Amino acid sequence: MNDLLTAVREGRKQDVPALVLKLDPVGRRAALTELKALRKEAQSWEWQKHDKIQKALLVAGAGCHTGAAGCAAWMSGRALRDWVRTPYPLVLEALADRDPAWLADLAHRLAARSSTSESEYWFISELARIAQCPVPVTDSLVVGWTERVGSARWRRDSPTSLLDILRAEPHLTVLAPRLFELQVLPPQVGWFEEPDSLRHWPAALTALAEEGLLDRGMLVDGCVTRLLRGGKPGDQRCFLVMLRRLALTEQEETERIADWMGMAADGISTVAGHAQEVLIRLDGLGLLTLRDLAEVSGSVLFRSEKKLVRGQLVFLGKVLRRDASTAGELLPVIAEALGHEDTGIQERALKLIARHLPAVDGALREELALAAGQLGPMHRSAAVELFGELPDEASGSSAYEEQLPPAPALRRLEPAPESLAELVEEVAALTGSDSRETTAFERALDGMIRHARTDRTALAAALREALSGHWLLSGTSQEETDRRFARNPRGLDLIAASVLGRVSPAIVRDGNARWTGTGTCTHAALDGVLFARMWEAAAAVRSGQIPFLLATPTWHTGSLDARELVERLRTYQRLGAVPGPADFAQALLRVRRAGELEAAEGAALLGTPEGDRLAAWIRADEPVARVLRHRPQDGRPSSGNWWQRSAAGTRRVLLATKERPVIQREFPRSFHWLGRPHLPEARRCYHWEGAGSEHWLATLPEDGETMAAWLMPDLMHSADEGARGAARWLPALAEAGGPAGGAIHLALGYGLGARHAEDRLSAVDALLVLAAQGRLDAPLLGRELSILVDHDLVKLGRLTDSARTAAATGAYRTVLSVLVELLPPLLAYPKSPYGLGETLAVTADCAERSGAPELGPIDGLTAVAGRKSSSQLVRQAGRLLAVCGAEPRPVPVPSEDSRATESESSRNQAAESDQKATIGDQIHT
Repeated sequence: MNDLLTAVREGRKQDVPALVLKLDPVGRRAALTELKALRKEAQSWEWQKHDKIQKALLVAGAGCHTGAAGCAAWMSGRALRDWVRTPYPLVLEALADRDPAWLADLAHRLAARSSTSESEYWFISELARIAQCPVPVTDSLVVGWTERVGSARWRRDSPTSLLDILRAEPHLTVLAPRLFELQVLPPQVGWFEEPDSLRHWPAALTALAEEGLLDRGMLVDGCVTRLLRGGKPGDQRCFLVMLRRLALTEQEETERIADWMGMAADGISTVAGHAQEVLIRLDGLGLLTLRDLAEVSGSVLFRSEKKLVRGQLVFLGKVLRRDASTAGELLPVIAEALGHEDTGIQERALKLIARHLPAVDGALREELALAAGQLGPMHRSAAVELFGELPDEASGSSAYEEQLPPAPALRRLEPAPESLAELVEEVAALTGSDSRETTAFERALDGMIRHARTDRTALAAALREALSGHWLLSGTSQEETDRRFARNPRGLDLIAASVLGRVSPAIVRDGNARWTGTGTCTHAALDGVLFARMWEAAAAVRSGQIPFLLATPTWHTGSLDARELVERLRTYQRLGAVPGPADFAQALLRVRRAGELEAAEGAALLGTPEGDRLAAWIRADEPVARVLRHRPQDGRPSSGNWWQRSAAGTRRVLLATKERPVIQREFPRSFHWLGRPHLPEARRCYHWEGAGSEHWLATLPEDGETMAAWLMPDLMHSADEGARGAARWLPALAEAGGPAGGAIHLALGYGLGARHAEDRLSAVDALLVLAAQGRLDAPLLGRELSILVDHDLVKLGRLTDSARTAAATGAYRTVLSVLVELLPPLLAYPKSPYGLGETLAVTADCAERSGAPELGPIDGLTAVAGRKSSSQLVRQAGRLLAVCGAEPRPVPVPSEDSRATESESSRNQAAESDQKATIGDQIHT
């Protein structure tokens, strides 16, 4: 046993199997006790020393376990696993004397784990081979199998290497069917570039079915089932490619009519399109009943994809021409398309109804007339000509009423928990999760300060019990704990560690001196403010001299009531407590300044330095950093913008902020970055966009404009390069104090044009919040959007999608007021931007539904509507023109040469020379 332990401590993993096999069961059990103690001891070692023995410890422990359950638990423990390949061949050597039933039990237990890598798949399959039992088939094992096949695939050069590898797999017939049962396909299975290539899984599995190595029926059923179930678009694409390569016969397609109907109704667009093609083909063969056709058509015509809806209307038109007797069954279904958001589809459906209307009876005619009442003004006259007077209840004659969400009300923060048990419960919940909720964090932080002053011993005892499974109490040395907090002091872990004495006084002193907030980006600076507060609080819970925190917010936004802060300072004065510099600085940044002159007088009467600073801060009522706003005219950039050009030539629209000397003169060093002048930078930083947004926004809850300017690069990248999650803080920013000026509206413009749908939804929420508060400057937002579109920073189609989503909530008039400012610059282009027709359609819909209140002429609309074309752009321009009226004067349309000259000469020179000099002077003024 001693030889085994020595080999483990020296990291000689190759010697371990032979030493294990020399031990009898009693010796192995004794050695296992020592190995468990060594594993616990190694958790506090330096990583280099721990890594040296890790593999030897794994092999020894696996070999010394006499039960399969214990062996599986030992091998699955996180303490002995890392990214380096696990020495499974040595484990097999150490288990050489086990009987087949024991090995089969171990294989099944390991396969049941939630994750299995390619090396673990090899180990489990080897166990099954030695035990002569079937390989245990689990989801994790299938994933490990695909990883092993994928890694072998890239080590070969043949174009058919994947097929060769799968053909030689001994467990192919058992594992391949399980691919269709996985919740999500492994990346190496679902990803490929060319559907016609042979170097991907769908092609390889299809080829194996042709060779008879896989059951073709199994593949067909598996693909159809997965396409019906739905899932990630990438997975659906994979199964659709496989299904198409299988080339189903007429009989196979006929047997699955109900499946095609389900795909057409609920599948993603590509799947629904394939199902639609199959159904059309089956109808041509006379294999689709009229009832099935009507049912699936009702589902397809309800979809939002215009291509699918148009295709279904064309299909129904052919059926009606072939058999006019189907009109009674199909026309009510076609009438559903009259309520589609696209006016072109409405027109196509109305024409189809008009063509076959003479063949219907009076009752059906009345039903169709009722459905036609959904039509807007563009097609209402044609519907009236076809049906006569439309029903009054569908005429839409009622007065329009804008639907906006209620303006968010300030929610008062609950006070810090008075009960020690309640406080410790909250601290344990926050330290054990990734929650970034500012309100819960601030309450718990203030509560720890209060309880540390009254009874730190009781607080430490309660924390020690509540955090028994936390890493702080898991045997980590104080040196390692100090190093971890030196790298990242964010969160309540540091405060708990200070209460428990798990961090040294020296590291707390160093932390207070070191975090200066001089990072190279906004994120680092705002994190620096939070870190400074954490180190200061860590010192405060040890000294017990601070009764409570001054900066604890009053409301959920992070703002602090000025009168409440005055009362807190008065309590400090009575108790003789000295405010922490970082705590008081954060309180100043959070305090509500507007209209609080009475609170300023009360602060001045305190007669303390902090009271005087608070009074001066409120009376000044200035933003932390003033934003150099831009004033766009006619959708063109002006001297307030700072432009940067990327390597690809893309324009970058960002805003600069001015210097605030009082921040650098009176605030701690960790806050000095906030008061320095900043030219915006378009380059990416290492911070993940939006990761700490709640804490960042709570740093300056009364300066929304400043925060919007500083965080603007995140939003720019979310629209330009597709970064995800950067817009999630926009709704909270809309609730921030201070004016909502150019910075907030520009940030909102980036969010409305973000690449990812969830970011656009966040921006729509922020838009509606600003509108509900009466703070939305719709003309300003429209001009900002025109600038972003003009410089290819946002896609017009994404803006249109956001506008449609916002309008669908009932805010048609709000959306209309934004779009009418966006349109004129776009209409003036010699070559219309892609998607402008859709934008005009949404604008016209908003105008029709809201009654176009005081909507005047739109520059350029008459010229576009007068073009000789039947395109959607021209038709929607005419539709909008009919609502708002003709414009009083023609709009000169610049030529391509003149626009290019302006873009390259005027913008480059004005933006990069004059603007740079102007802003460079202004931010220091």
